[in-house]
Amino acid sequence: MATFIGDGAYDRDDVHAAVAARHPDAAVVVPPRASAVPGAAAETAPTQRDAHLRSIAERGRMGWQHASGYNWRALVGADISRWKRVIGDGLRSQTDGRQATEVAIAAGVLNRMLELGRPEYVRIA
Repeated sequence: MATFIGDGAYDRDDVHAAVAARHPDAAVVVPPRASAVPGAAAETAPTQRDAHLRSIAERGRMGWQHASGYNWRALVGADISRWKRVIGDGLRSQTDGRQATEVAIAAGVLNRMLELGRPEYVRIA
């Protein structure tokens, strides 16, 4: 795993420690709480969380989201919502091979729908 992205509920020491234990090189992209303060060693040996806090102080929260890639979380959520709305909640096949085929077909259908385009919105007033 290269990146762990979660919402503010994952801004806990045990989450950061668990990701570091299993995937030492993984980036942890979790928005710190509004009341968050840098760690004791932030000046000498900053953690990823300390770097996020510094980035938020320099760029603002929206700038941090763009710079850190946190916006991908919303895009993935939209993709999952689209999948469930068009394809359904679960797979219907029972075997692994057939499930793989079902997923490939469903992904092809969704990709084709995106190729056909999204509506263009025009402001009237």
